[in-house]
Amino acid sequence: MFNDIGPLELVTLIVLAVLVFGPDKLPKVIQDVTRTIRKIRDFSESAKQDIRQELGPEFKDFEFEDLNPKTFIRKQLDNDDLGLKEIRNGFDLKKEMNEVADAVHGRDSDSSSAPSLSSSSSSSSSPGSSGGRVDMVKKPEGRVADDRPPFDMDAT
Repeated sequence: MFNDIGPLELVTLIVLAVLVFGPDKLPKVIQDVTRTIRKIRDFSESAKQDIRQELGPEFKDFEFEDLNPKTFIRKQLDNDDLGLKEIRNGFDLKKEMNEVADAVHGRDSDSSSAPSLSSSSSSSSSPGSSGGRVDMVKKPEGRVADDRPPFDMDAT
């Protein structure tokens, strides 16, 4: 609760409490505050027990911390019934990225399970595609290296 209060802030709070309540009333105020905190904790624990009793025996392992969305999702993803661990372990990101890089650079990949980058209409609609594959390599369009792109005065 007070994890982010530094020593200087704590000293400031103590001095402020002594100034506001006075040194003679301060112990009674501290006792009243601690008693109130204990009552609130007892009330919340009894409310939790009442809810657990009302839910019945099928919710005996119910934890109120599970109502936090992060905790709930983490607990559900760690559940082995869905088979997510096998999917997570079977997915090799490095291999997939290498296959994509090979396809972009036009190299043939070693595995035959590489995804095809072509579609049935790509060979007829895009000129320059060879063998049904999309050519991803940039090629100059016949311009010379010294040739500048056209300049449009109205666009600038």
